[in-house]
Amino acid sequence: MKFLNLFALTSLFCAAPLAAKVKVVTTTEDLAALAAEVAGDSAEVTAIARGYQDPHFVEAKPSYLLKLKKAQLFIQVGLELETGWAPALLSSARNPGILPGRPGFMDASEGCEILGKPTGGVDRSLGDVHPLGNPHYWLNPENGRVIARAIAHRLSVMDPDNSGKYKANLAAFEERLSEKEKEWDASAAAFKGVKVVTYHNSWPSFARRFGLEVVDFVEPRPGIPPSPAHIHSLITRIRASGVRLLLVEPYFDLKLPEKVAAESGAALVVIPPSVGGEAGIKTYSGLFDRQLELLKNALGGK
Repeated sequence: MKFLNLFALTSLFCAAPLAAKVKVVTTTEDLAALAAEVAGDSAEVTAIARGYQDPHFVEAKPSYLLKLKKAQLFIQVGLELETGWAPALLSSARNPGILPGRPGFMDASEGCEILGKPTGGVDRSLGDVHPLGNPHYWLNPENGRVIARAIAHRLSVMDPDNSGKYKANLAAFEERLSEKEKEWDASAAAFKGVKVVTYHNSWPSFARRFGLEVVDFVEPRPGIPPSPAHIHSLITRIRASGVRLLLVEPYFDLKLPEKVAAESGAALVVIPPSVGGEAGIKTYSGLFDRQLELLKNALGGK
């Protein structure tokens, strides 16, 4: 009898299904890192684009469709950053629950401080200008805080049984982020007001938050290759303006930035804009740790 009771009890536990984790798919590793902070072990979080890729251009793969087909929550950067690939993936995934306007779709830009909104008309002559504003807003940690809060709210609505966990994880993340911001501010004080040139217009949020002055860009317009005349003019301006740093993302060809740096005297800094942009950058806070370390080293460690 004892054996039968034990067998029945064991069968009962074996038959009871484990609570399914919410499946979250993000367009970038930055959003995945923030979602993971909030979700903890209550959700499965995966990203489509790798941090070492240009998020404007991602080649669609069948594996992405499989992820999206199973997803319950899809999170994008928005502001048309992923417009060249994400809409097509969503429409092909056969998962209506994550389409725009549905509960499983989230645009992380909502509620964030967005810079660079064009004031006039936008056409192709201006290059790849984003009419809704600059989409690299995650490079301000205050926006990271806003995104994390929005993810926590959305997960709590979708998975109310774990709402308490999401809220606790969010609170712990915000506390850690506040402490890290104190460290970053102390580090960034050494280069407030430093003039920089960037390859692409990816850094307005970062520059405003940490006190850098962006003087110009290697690209004459977003996504437009520079002409020899533009490069000559840029080198002249860098010398005249006292620009000290030239920032370029690792997924751009370094040939022109190296030429500009060599002829202008500015220090070239290959700086990842995303989590996963280097092998050692695995968290949202780790991204800023590394970026500020690179800037400090480029300025002589001062």
